Amino acid sequence: MNDKTETGQQSRKQAIEAQAKLRRERAAEKLRENLSRRKQQVRARRSGQADETNGLPAAKMDES
Repeated sequence: MNDKTETGQQSRKQAIEAQAKLRRERAAEKLRENLSRRKQQVRARRSGQADETNGLPAAKMDES
């Protein structure tokens, strides 16, 4: 192999590793946000306050 091919492979490998690291960091941040949100919901339930949800309400509202 020549130097250009080896350099190209190394730079590609470094780019893939950098993308994987960014992906892991984003996933970790999302997990922290989710944990924080769930803890807040548990605290709200304990204190009797209503949950402040950002998502869609349940599809079935009544018990019919």
